[in-house]
Amino acid sequence: MEVTGAQALVRSLESQGVDVVFGLPGGAILPAYDPIRSSSLRHILVRHEQGAGHAAEGYAWATGRVGVCIATSGPGATNLVTALADAYMDSVPIVAITGQVPTAMIGTDAFQESDITGITSPVTKHNELVTDPARIPAAIAEAFHIASTGRPGPVLVDLPKDILQAQTTWSWPPSMDLPGYKIPGAPEGSLIEQAARALREARRPVLYVGGGVVKSDSAPAVRELAELARTPVTTTLMARGAFPDSHPLALGMPGMHGAYAAVAALQECDLIVALGARFDDRVTGQLASFAPKAKVVHVDIDPAEIGKNRRPDVAIVGDLRTVLTDLVTAMRAEIDANGAPDTASWVTLTDGWKRSYPLRYSQEAGGPLKPQHVVERLSALTGGDAIVVAGVGQHQMHAAQHYRFTKPRSWINSGGAGTMGFAVPAAMGAQIGRPGELVVAIDGDGCFQMTGQELATCAIEGLPIKVLIFNNGFLGMVRQWQELFYEERYSEVHLGTAIPDYVKLAEAYGCVGLRCDNAGDVDSVLEKALSVSDVPAVVDFRTHDAEGVFPMVPAGHANDDIVLGPEFTAAEQQAATRKEVI
Repeated sequence: MEVTGAQALVRSLESQGVDVVFGLPGGAILPAYDPIRSSSLRHILVRHEQGAGHAAEGYAWATGRVGVCIATSGPGATNLVTALADAYMDSVPIVAITGQVPTAMIGTDAFQESDITGITSPVTKHNELVTDPARIPAAIAEAFHIASTGRPGPVLVDLPKDILQAQTTWSWPPSMDLPGYKIPGAPEGSLIEQAARALREARRPVLYVGGGVVKSDSAPAVRELAELARTPVTTTLMARGAFPDSHPLALGMPGMHGAYAAVAALQECDLIVALGARFDDRVTGQLASFAPKAKVVHVDIDPAEIGKNRRPDVAIVGDLRTVLTDLVTAMRAEIDANGAPDTASWVTLTDGWKRSYPLRYSQEAGGPLKPQHVVERLSALTGGDAIVVAGVGQHQMHAAQHYRFTKPRSWINSGGAGTMGFAVPAAMGAQIGRPGELVVAIDGDGCFQMTGQELATCAIEGLPIKVLIFNNGFLGMVRQWQELFYEERYSEVHLGTAIPDYVKLAEAYGCVGLRCDNAGDVDSVLEKALSVSDVPAVVDFRTHDAEGVFPMVPAGHANDDIVLGPEFTAAEQQAATRKEVI
């Protein structure tokens, strides 16, 4: 069948099972938009290409499927770069399709030309400039395969305008030719046995659960392993929800703003079993002093992560779901042969840390509204049954700390790149991916103003996301650092709360706008927002302008230097430093 390159593109997307794409048209990509009109694809017209990229990420996070975004050449394509970098850092499977100037004009500095494959080479798993219309089906098939297999990530396909307009012969499925792309096979059985033996013999083990557990849909196996091994579990910022916070073995989030029990357990353990985690600096603190007494079992799909930051004693490269299934089987055999692990005293100690040094803040009835209180009330009112999406900063940490997560793919955020402006468009993508479910974006006033225009998209599409703006009038996390490390010399962090008026802004975008500045009104305002079912609801929570995020490990310091925060006495801080239970 004779088709244009643009028709081949759209047919290829349909053949991949794509149901929705996020995009914004322009000159170079315009030929692709004509066949979209008569296709099965639902196109979501964003207000900024960065929003398309983050929406594709939110869709992928929420569904486990590949998200798709489309942009034109030049600035349209470069506006996707932040989202691609974000997806690359956080292993999110998306495919970006960009228009390009005609092939004869490439390299001439033509209008809206940019070398987008060159620009995105460091932040994509793979990219390709297609120069033959017959190549389009294979390029799309390969893009989806690479994005979704191995360690997931973003792939970009750049399509010159003349290639989209040219005639070609359509056929599907195409043959894929990826000689340099290798997916790890099954790991050696002896390594699985070594890991199981180490876990049974350990007296102070910890499961260090990373985002790879969510990406591989391995959460049930993690729970089974933890209960077999009787080992406490930490869930990183990327893995919140992979292990239920209500479980007796759950220690919460480790790292710079992690729960004390999680941070202390990693420092004092004799074995770390790292599952889809990469020993990043926000978890380890000063790397040389991290977990000094621990042996390490490291499991990851990406061989480049093994030994990158911490040399493991047992290195297992492979798909987490397969490895964990085998590890659970091996653990059962170990226990049958040699008895159950002896971790009772360790579990008692970690339980004591949880009781002695909980996440603590004070919400006075007539005092300033605390963001932690808003998160806790949201968690209580939803029963943990919501998809929570966060921007980046203090509100992100408060959400990760104080929302009680019960299941995987219920927490979506920008971890590695720390992208401000992530929340609203990502929530849009998540809502489209899981219609009928409650999606709540927790955002800061700094973050929201970067991508808040996507409220228009949500209102037009009838997407009832809830946007909770923690409006403290500051770039809060930067303000906190200037308070602690720059002698309160506040430089260019004050945003103010008067401009914009978020209630009027929400209404101008066709949304419901609400405001709350009193702790006693939080429940009623949240209930009103949660009841809106046809358009977004935006709540301007006027939160305390000087509230910090604690606990905190200062950047570059050892995790042993964790600061509990102002709600703890000097005696309690000293006891925590000594790892005592009080």
